[in-house]
Amino acid sequence: MTNVLQSYIAGRWVGNQAAQTLNSAINGQPVAHTHAEQLDFGEAVSHARKVGLPALLALDFQQRAERLKALGKYLAQHKEKLYAISAHTGATRADGWIDIEGGAGTLLAYASMGSNELPSGNLVHEGPAMPLGRKGGFAGTHILVPRQGVAVHINAFNFPIWGLLEKFAPSFLAGMPCIGKPATATSYLTEALVRLINESGLLPEGALQLVIGGTGDLLDRLDGSDFVTFTGSADTAAKLRVHPNVVRNSIPFNAEADSLNCAILAPDVTPDDEEFDLFVKEVAREMTTKAGQKCTAIRRAIVPRQHVDAVADRLRARLAKTVIGDPTREDVRMGALASRAQFDDVSERVAMLMQGAELVYGARDGFAPVGDGVANGAFFSPTLLLSRKPMEHDAVHDVEAFGPVSTLMAYDGIDEAVALAARGRGSLVGTLVTRDPKTAARVIPAVAALHGRFLVLDREAAAESTGHGSPLPQLKHGGPGRAGGGEELGGIRAVKHYLQRTAVQGSPTMIAAITGEYMRGAARQESESHPFRKHFEDLQIGDSLLTHRRTVGEADIVAFGGISGDYFYMHFDEVAAKESPFGKRIAHGYFVLSAAAGLFVSPAPGPVLANYGLDTLRFVKPVGIGDTIRARLTAKRKIDRNKKDANGVGQGVVAWDVEVTNQLDEVVASYDILTLVSKRA
Repeated sequence: MTNVLQSYIAGRWVGNQAAQTLNSAINGQPVAHTHAEQLDFGEAVSHARKVGLPALLALDFQQRAERLKALGKYLAQHKEKLYAISAHTGATRADGWIDIEGGAGTLLAYASMGSNELPSGNLVHEGPAMPLGRKGGFAGTHILVPRQGVAVHINAFNFPIWGLLEKFAPSFLAGMPCIGKPATATSYLTEALVRLINESGLLPEGALQLVIGGTGDLLDRLDGSDFVTFTGSADTAAKLRVHPNVVRNSIPFNAEADSLNCAILAPDVTPDDEEFDLFVKEVAREMTTKAGQKCTAIRRAIVPRQHVDAVADRLRARLAKTVIGDPTREDVRMGALASRAQFDDVSERVAMLMQGAELVYGARDGFAPVGDGVANGAFFSPTLLLSRKPMEHDAVHDVEAFGPVSTLMAYDGIDEAVALAARGRGSLVGTLVTRDPKTAARVIPAVAALHGRFLVLDREAAAESTGHGSPLPQLKHGGPGRAGGGEELGGIRAVKHYLQRTAVQGSPTMIAAITGEYMRGAARQESESHPFRKHFEDLQIGDSLLTHRRTVGEADIVAFGGISGDYFYMHFDEVAAKESPFGKRIAHGYFVLSAAAGLFVSPAPGPVLANYGLDTLRFVKPVGIGDTIRARLTAKRKIDRNKKDANGVGQGVVAWDVEVTNQLDEVVASYDILTLVSKRA
């Protein structure tokens, strides 16, 4: 008995009447049905705005990062429930790992990045603040704040879990409630994921809603504060991009479309090189992983003409060893396409590609999927084509068979290889396999304009490389032109896509109040007690200390040189120093920092636990023998990361603005120091 999938809308599961039948990719048997009930998308959007948004903004960046971390761990603990269902999509265990554990890992990655890179509160100061007037009373900066809208995520069928989570993670971190719409063919796996998420109880109500089936009038319900993302075909992306309401309200639209990605074997690599086999392995892996159903898969393998037959022979041999069939079997290395409809689509496109190419390997070469009932599955043979005149073959640069299909293309000279790569008219990713750094330095700038990411693969990188087709949370996923022109992932950049950037102008005091970050020229509070004697909760932005003075003598320079081993001539050679632009011997810059620390540190045990970093250091003016310095220490920024030590005492991070000045009140050094500060027990 198959189940009827349900949408999760406005805090309840909707759907009891069966509609479309969704079949297993393994044996063609029914797995689930979509529901026939029509959804009220006005209710869904209203629920996101009135329930989800306030609940998300009641948390700050740090707290939402905590929720992502907990959710990532929860999904990892319950992954086997998802693996059991994933096989019906045609995915092997290895394929499912990318989707399931890759999705949970993306949540954990964004939790870590949010904890380390985002502030407390719901405002990011995208500084630095800058003076706009001559007298210091007028300044400007940029801030990023939650858009206070709804994110609609429309996903493709090939990664039912990762596809949802890689979009959800940054939008949730940005404080934006999400409505996720998976592709129907594999939506039964996404529904299982959302049920797990709901069971965890970790997300505020309204933070995530699920649509099974079509989007109806959902896009008509959005306004300029909302955001739409899409992953899928370039044709569908083009239609959604010009949706009248999206255009009318200037709704941000991010597309990640399938593209004709390439891999280039550089002419410096010979069949005897390790890199040659790395190229063959990468192409074969991209053909067989997820049965080639990846938007990043290598569709065009660009090879020097003199090596194209050798590459073809090695690829043919490698593909012949690939066991294809029921993905639940341990001996199977490639499963099925997601559906019979996908099988028909790939078959049609291979026929189009064959009009200008020859078949190197395909179903004729002993294709026989293993397992019970597989005759009714959506299994497609790995298919390797060869285009000997790719500059004259348009289809290979225009037609994508979204399955285990790749075309070898012969080239003459590296410039022709670059030209062939450009014929894809914009790609998500490319790979260059080379031994020669000069080749990499020549090719990458030439191809970068038409690619969102490029992997340079050699034997050194291969030991740790995640491969051509693996988007990473820290790096951008997306590409220009045919690839959609959008950007996903990319670390905190993705979070900023969901925030509104606004310029703010005013007095330094007002800007400091708005941003929660002290800027020079703003009002300060001269502390009655040393700022280092205050616990995290008691410190206020702007708490400041002006130290006593210290005159720098020759003995200081000599002693610091002896301790550090730094005998640079500017510190010790009187004659050479006089001939320098400074005209005199000067103190070590790091002595100035050390001396400043001695001026502002409170040495007794207290709330300040450790100095763990120094940012924005500039040595502005030289300090000579006989100069007198002092320091101004001001609490600049506080971040509560909600962490405790082994004794259960809370801690926070405080950034301090430090100005070191000389006897003329000229700034000689400027920097921020980062300290770990304990909370009251």
